[in-house]
Amino acid sequence: MQSDLEVKHTKEPQVEELINEMREKIEVLERRNTELLEEIRRVEGEKRYVESELFRLQKELKRMRSEMERLKSPPLIIGAIKDILADGRVIVKSSTGPDFIVSTSEYVPTEDLEVGARVALNKQTLAVMGVLPPSLDPIVIGAEIIDKPSLSYKDIGGLDEQILEVREAVEDPLLRPELYKKVGIEPPKGVLLVGPPGTGKTLIAKAVAHQTNATFIRFVGSELVQKYIGEGARLVRELFELAKEKAPSIVFIDELDSIGAKRLEVATSGDREVQRTLMQLLAELDGFNPISDVKIIGATNRPDILDEALLRPGRFDRIIEVPIPNYEGRNEIFRIHMTKMAIDQNVNHTDLALKTEGATGADIKAICTEAGMFAIRDNRESVSMCDFERAITKVLEIEEPKCTESGVMFA
Repeated sequence: MQSDLEVKHTKEPQVEELINEMREKIEVLERRNTELLEEIRRVEGEKRYVESELFRLQKELKRMRSEMERLKSPPLIIGAIKDILADGRVIVKSSTGPDFIVSTSEYVPTEDLEVGARVALNKQTLAVMGVLPPSLDPIVIGAEIIDKPSLSYKDIGGLDEQILEVREAVEDPLLRPELYKKVGIEPPKGVLLVGPPGTGKTLIAKAVAHQTNATFIRFVGSELVQKYIGEGARLVRELFELAKEKAPSIVFIDELDSIGAKRLEVATSGDREVQRTLMQLLAELDGFNPISDVKIIGATNRPDILDEALLRPGRFDRIIEVPIPNYEGRNEIFRIHMTKMAIDQNVNHTDLALKTEGATGADIKAICTEAGMFAIRDNRESVSMCDFERAITKVLEIEEPKCTESGVMFA
């Protein structure tokens, strides 16, 4: 028989093998458990992503359904309110032609219902479904609109008499209308500035708008001439509606002769459309109260071709001539422009005024600009008398001057 010691020695290796096997199985199970935990975390992350994606798709589906319902809704008809009845119903004129007495949707605020307002009508019942904003043509919206021009009277030279007349006709009725009521007269409805190009007609209009804190609306007459019948007249109406909305305002119509030419018996279809635009302009001028927050200023360099209906009292009844500046005017214009320039001590604006006979204000501004350009070309920081002489030669096309190296002129 084997002794107990021998049995013990034979069992120990077996036990160790079992223990090792158990350890290996435990390690395998732990690794498997770790893998399962990672798999669970991954699946949970995918679940959250799927849930968020489901929420997004449900939201997108809801939006698409509402969009489909909106697209399936019947179109609305555009109309205008002609009258409001005591029982809350309104009389509307639809775009189809006839007038209707219709009810109003409960979602439309009653304070928005005004005579003349654009409204949207149900196609079947013609009930008022909403109030639309007033329509303005992009051409009217794109006009030059300046809330308060920066140009003032001190920036204009040689036109003191013309500025005084414009102030009496435009500025005083806006700022001191009570004076006209006390005296018992009506100020001019419109002011027409007549003069050659570049004499300062637009500058005067902007300066008046600056002095009165009025909105400056500048429109070129040729922009009111349109291809289709009635479009030009509509633009005129919308232009004056815009002026009333932004009151106090000054409407400046430049190149008035492009739509205000004399009406002839023999005319093409295009001429007749221009005449319709002119007649609408005349009607708008007649509809203005002389003492109001909207003033009209026109400008032209061809007064001889204007229609007599524009020039009669009650429309453009003050005609102000803006001439080419004389010596004193040119001297003042040179002084105004030179205050903003770095000039040499030998520059004398009185001498320059003598050398620029017949030059307009625009010519003098161009001369100052060209003189500065000559100085920049020579890498100098100040403008010399010679630069001005060369600029006069270039702008007015007179005899070429001769300059010394110091900038002094000689014959």
